[in-house]
Amino acid sequence: MKLVVGLGNPGERYAKTRHNVGFMVLDKLIKKYVATPQSNKKLGAILYSLDKERMLIKPQTFMNSSGGPVANIVRFYKIKPESLLIVHDDVDLPFGEVKQQFARGSAGHRGVQSIIDSLGTEGFNRVRIGVGRPYSSVGEKMETDAYVLQRFTEGEGEVATLIQKSADIVSNWLTENPPKN
Repeated sequence: MKLVVGLGNPGERYAKTRHNVGFMVLDKLIKKYVATPQSNKKLGAILYSLDKERMLIKPQTFMNSSGGPVANIVRFYKIKPESLLIVHDDVDLPFGEVKQQFARGSAGHRGVQSIIDSLGTEGFNRVRIGVGRPYSSVGEKMETDAYVLQRFTEGEGEVATLIQKSADIVSNWLTENPPKN
């Protein structure tokens, strides 16, 4: 089974923030695949089953505690770490840049670090979505935490392009090399 985890914070307050770009990408895929949500409080996530072999999830904890729900689901469904893809924001990439990587450290991303700690491995796939560096409107460096919790300042079209580009990468990952159980 292949599992895609979009990282974000639950609740309307965070819906269109940089930190929720992982949820935004999953929303795009949910529309494409017409997946119905299943809230699972025991596992701590909303699950979207695409078919018997592919699932999307949105952890329902705050970003920095994503590891618990991800580990719960990986164990419950007996998913190998290499069949796991985490989709998240990255301030170390310029806005609009997207990178797919395997077995990398968290580079300071607390949501990713929570997953690494909970799974006990870095041996999973990631789609890092560039949201740019944290600078205020007057060019001063801004605290990263405050920056990622802000709404995008880029135009709607630019954000839509970024989400589509990221969703295409995830969709390709979901369809190539089906997992073997």
